[in-house]
Amino acid sequence: MRHGARGYNRTDRIADQIQRDLAVLLQREIKDPRIGMVTINSVQVSRDLAYADVYVTFMGRDESQEVEESLAVLEHAGGFLRSLLAKSIKLRVMPRLRFHYDSTVVEGPRMSRLIDAAVADDEARHQQPESGNTDGD
Repeated sequence: MRHGARGYNRTDRIADQIQRDLAVLLQREIKDPRIGMVTINSVQVSRDLAYADVYVTFMGRDESQEVEESLAVLEHAGGFLRSLLAKSIKLRVMPRLRFHYDSTVVEGPRMSRLIDAAVADDEARHQQPESGNTDGD
């Protein structure tokens, strides 16, 4: 690898291209209401270009059943999307698309709220006067 460990290699470039093109294709070509608004957060392509792991979130769908249904629709459309990608991205082999729900978008704010509540609770506890300490005779 010429650019070192942190270099921008071929699989990174392919992943970025897949992410850009797939975002457009999902918006224009997939009209299934079970998906709704989908955001592609990242794409990771395997070294051998066999797979592209696509990490997505769905606007307004955070119930696990809705997410599973939306992922199933994307998986079902994966072959169609892969064939469309192959027309725009010139590769000998187009990676097989595997869709994953990216829970960090939902979990991050939830964890942040839990931390904020714990800090506020801790501060409130430290500001309370300690009981049993009276300076009277």
